[in-house]
Amino acid sequence: MNLLKAALNTINKFSMLTGGDSVLIGLSGGPDSVCLSIILDKLKEDFGLTLSAVYVDHGLRPDEVEDEKSFCKKLCSSLGITFFSKSVDVRGYAKKKRLSKQEAARDLRYQVFEAISGDVNATKISLAHNADDQAETFLMRLLRGSGPKGLSCIPPVRGKIIRPLIEIEKREIENFLIQNSSPFPDYSSLPFVVDSSNSRTDYLRNWIRHKIMPELKKQNPALVKTICRVVDILHEEDMYLDTVVNNTLMKLISRKRDDELELFLVPLENMKKPILRRVIRWAINETGGLRGIDFDHIEEIIRLVKKGNSGDMLNLPKGLRAVKRYSTLLLTARTALKLKSRNFSLPGELLLEEADMILKAEVYEKKPEVLNDRNITVIDFDKLSLPLKVRKRQKGDFFYPFGFGRRKKLQDFFVDEKIPGEERDKIPVVLSGDDVIWVAGYRADERFRVTDRTEKFLSLIISNVKSR
Repeated sequence: MNLLKAALNTINKFSMLTGGDSVLIGLSGGPDSVCLSIILDKLKEDFGLTLSAVYVDHGLRPDEVEDEKSFCKKLCSSLGITFFSKSVDVRGYAKKKRLSKQEAARDLRYQVFEAISGDVNATKISLAHNADDQAETFLMRLLRGSGPKGLSCIPPVRGKIIRPLIEIEKREIENFLIQNSSPFPDYSSLPFVVDSSNSRTDYLRNWIRHKIMPELKKQNPALVKTICRVVDILHEEDMYLDTVVNNTLMKLISRKRDDELELFLVPLENMKKPILRRVIRWAINETGGLRGIDFDHIEEIIRLVKKGNSGDMLNLPKGLRAVKRYSTLLLTARTALKLKSRNFSLPGELLLEEADMILKAEVYEKKPEVLNDRNITVIDFDKLSLPLKVRKRQKGDFFYPFGFGRRKKLQDFFVDEKIPGEERDKIPVVLSGDDVIWVAGYRADERFRVTDRTEKFLSLIISNVKSR
């Protein structure tokens, strides 16, 4: 089977193209992306395609960039493909985001693809990953301990990204280019450029490519096809299990925001591990993203779900936290805020940014009428030592909860009230001297309650900033 027909079979198998698509090609000048450009050019009339291509300069090989860019521009000119180039700062981005250069380059490259595709209204972004890339990725992830989802590797289609060469081996691509000579007549050397970094073996992928793959091929000459067949099986099973998970999710979600998600515990606790792992991966991806999350992190969260106590928390990479609450599992990428200590002059208002609250104090000569609202309390002004102080909880805090009749540790009170552990440092504790007079939003202290002898009244009110 010739390469053009093989690529067309892949395109049709995965429904990569439809009539009238505008396709942006990721073009590096290497054999894969050159082959991809030629293939799409040969198919453009059959599918009514509009083609454009973008070369991304990562700023890592300044001595080679101009020749590569010139080659890509000339190739596109000969094929009638609109050409773009874009420079990115991989080193700066890697430092800022604490990524490897390879991770940073990939991030920035995909950002460029998205941006340029938006500019030209491209309906598809075509990338030149081939079967060898698939096999190498499989081995890389196997070495890192990935599960079935990770081992399903590079998807042929993801959103508007398509990979028409994903079932074609590298040797077939290079033979195709050499046999068909240069795509433009006045170019006499190899019809593609060679990235010098591809020969280095200090990158894991290159080490696998140059050291491991040749040895494995001695035992199995059809190694790439064998691995790709395994990947196809894993991919199909992955898609099936994702369908099961998607059907399950509607029963699981308690609350969802962009960077925070809560799942009901009861279904999770009784769920089989293969499905539970996928649910947790989905939830993490919806909050902080999966970068830096490995198999062990997922297993730790499963242990938290099945064996952890309410209030237990896991700190995960990239600022993500998993918290077991009384009836839910919280996954959040929000920064855990703690209330700062402040003095509070009366009367007046105090903005508590960390808690997203405003605390208001008013002084009365007569007892104000107060609705039964836990966000409001009225206490005996003459029993206070001023100024009042507002802070977060501290170890050893105690008070005499109104209506309870005896002393209670604040820690025990929070547990009894089922206040999630990660929320406790944001709850305003109002003090007179060293005495807690009000756990704002929950309970006042019995010692400061108003009586028939009270002559001056202090009203304390908390309200949400957004409600003002």
